[in-house]
Amino acid sequence: MDKQNPSAPPCAQPRIPRGITHINVRHTTRFTVIGNHLAQHPELSGLAIGLAVHIQSLPTGARADIKTLAARFPEGETRIAAVLRELETHGYLARTRERLPSGRVVTHTVSYNRPRGADAQEPRPTTPQSRPAPTPTLTPAPAPAPAPVGPDAKVPPSPAADTHPKNPPPAPEPHTHDSAADRTATALLASLHRDDPRLLLAERDVRRLAPAVAAWLDRGAAPEAVRRTLTASLPEAPLRHPAGLLAHRLAELLPPPLPTAPATRAAVRPLPLQNCDGCDRAFRAPAPGRCRDCRSDLLEAA
Repeated sequence: MDKQNPSAPPCAQPRIPRGITHINVRHTTRFTVIGNHLAQHPELSGLAIGLAVHIQSLPTGARADIKTLAARFPEGETRIAAVLRELETHGYLARTRERLPSGRVVTHTVSYNRPRGADAQEPRPTTPQSRPAPTPTLTPAPAPAPAPVGPDAKVPPSPAADTHPKNPPPAPEPHTHDSAADRTATALLASLHRDDPRLLLAERDVRRLAPAVAAWLDRGAAPEAVRRTLTASLPEAPLRHPAGLLAHRLAELLPPPLPTAPATRAAVRPLPLQNCDGCDRAFRAPAPGRCRDCRSDLLEAA
């Protein structure tokens, strides 16, 4: 009775589930509907998806600028700015600069719960029974170009100048908003197609890139120098995204701020020459009179 039967079937092992198990509770208040095209986006970074969800959950009129978001999340302003541009690239966000009647320039942010454009990507299927996965459309952008040296320097072309980087550098912005500099930057960008017809920009791209050009002007760069940097050694292949190429060059080739000029000491002018009333000898004094020797003789005689 104490011997085991070797022919007895083994006990069934418990089945361990694989993958994630969902426990869902239906929300009736304080919830936001998020599409899987965002939650499962094949190209957006995790930070971009999270920030997009946060922005879509905000009420209309809430502030969603870089400083406000940087104060809300542990990421700094530079990382937040890069993520906002990432969301703009994929159609989930649009930002325009508007001038108030008071003259102050503000940024108006529009959030889209579904990306704009007919080529919005759907998430890949998670099971074989799901619909076939669409082929993701990669958005091309420029590769980094070396900084030009001197007024006649050329930016060498790059074969990858038409592909977007995964983490584009933050766009420069001027320290102070100058209406004259804004007009100069806008006119410069709008006229780049005269140098190369492929650089004909949409009005939205001109408004988006104008602050970066104004940052160059704020650092002392001449408008003609900015134009040469943006149009030098463009790739021979068709430019599918000229605005992305210009944005990359404006960020990567930003010149350093001009050094502060040292304060110059005011030149001390010598006193004018006067002729002594006693000995007719020339001496320096603020007004006519006697020289020091003649004044000493008068004091001794007294």
